[in-house]
Amino acid sequence: MDDFTINEMQEMQKTLQEKYKNKWEPIGPETGKNKLLWMIGEIGEVVDIVKKNGDVKACTDAEIRKSLVEELADVLMYYNDVLLCYGISADELKKSYSEKFKRNMERW
Repeated sequence: MDDFTINEMQEMQKTLQEKYKNKWEPIGPETGKNKLLWMIGEIGEVVDIVKKNGDVKACTDAEIRKSLVEELADVLMYYNDVLLCYGISADELKKSYSEKFKRNMERW
């Protein structure tokens, strides 16, 4: 399987947003906070899976792993909604991520 890019994820999120524009909050800075809160809820679901089943079982049990990956996909969906809400492009994110990586490599 090829790499899955931020741009691809954002395009998929735009498609979802368009399909459900009459049911979901619109993408924009005024809803960014709400998307962040929904993302935190999804992160909590990921934590619950690991907490209830243990680290090893979350990696090795096929059904639990499937649930773990599905919840992580939900996290990424909201993450991409947040990027879209604040108008953060994949290039802007890459630049910032790379700079932060470089600082962390020199940190300790």
